Amino acid sequence: MALSLNAGTRLLVVSPHPDDESIATGELIQQVRQAGGEVQILLLTNGDNNPWPQRWVERRLRIGADERRRWGERRRVEVTRALAQLGVDAQALQPQGWPDMGITGRLRDALDASVAVITDRIVTFRPTLVALPSLGDHHPDHSAAHVLTRLGVARWNEGAPRMLSYLVHGHEPVANGRVKLDSSVGLHANKMAALACHQSQMALSGKRMRRLADRAERYRWVRRAHESAESAVLPWQPAPLLQRWLHLTLVDERGVRQWPWRQAPLAMDGQGRHVLHGLDPAATGPRFLKLHMNLPSPWIFDRWGWCEL
Repeated sequence: MALSLNAGTRLLVVSPHPDDESIATGELIQQVRQAGGEVQILLLTNGDNNPWPQRWVERRLRIGADERRRWGERRRVEVTRALAQLGVDAQALQPQGWPDMGITGRLRDALDASVAVITDRIVTFRPTLVALPSLGDHHPDHSAAHVLTRLGVARWNEGAPRMLSYLVHGHEPVANGRVKLDSSVGLHANKMAALACHQSQMALSGKRMRRLADRAERYRWVRRAHESAESAVLPWQPAPLLQRWLHLTLVDERGVRQWPWRQAPLAMDGQGRHVLHGLDPAATGPRFLKLHMNLPSPWIFDRWGWCEL
């Protein structure tokens, strides 16, 4: 399906953190505005749990609650400036103030309330196009935002908008459904100018952020969920030594179910793959599974992440 933008386009960008909107969708936003369409940004967090750039910029070691709140307020100002650079006014920003590095926890603990935020924004804005993070993004806030957005779109009964996923952290294999956005020197230069508005992030990580934003904007069409089944083959083959620490989290329209790996309804098929049984075939809409370890780690990115069943 080709990407066609016109005056009737209403783009909703789901952005886990300030700066994701510029890095991943800066040129798409500009093209929608140039076509006469409307744009809104659903900003899930203020990006306040970002201690190392804050330590660098503020020359401090200890980061407490007051410092984090101030940092989040600073990033909110920066994203407003970035959107103005992209031709979007401040009223288009819809900030939620969810916990930075806590969207997965919110998904597990407050699924209905979180999905309702997405659905309410869709009902109010009535987008024709939703840009959301990729399920395969290695950052847990991004992949969890994908799950919540998909469930939120699935709840809307008046004709779901088309969905484009974008990837910031990690690499996805080449596959069908890829969309490469046409660009120009002017559009790209203005996108990089919007990125520069995120001064708190550029101070320590400017080279990495420019590298991420300098890539051509590529998206993938998100297809509707297939019919549900009673079992599903897992894409992972975790080492037996790790299995005592592993957990599975299943999310669909019915809610959240969680198991330690060794207590999950798993069996091996004839090809040596793990199969999850006991799924409700009557459930409709998308269904997602996450493999993870509940162990503290300085590494923020997911090792296994989510898959769609």
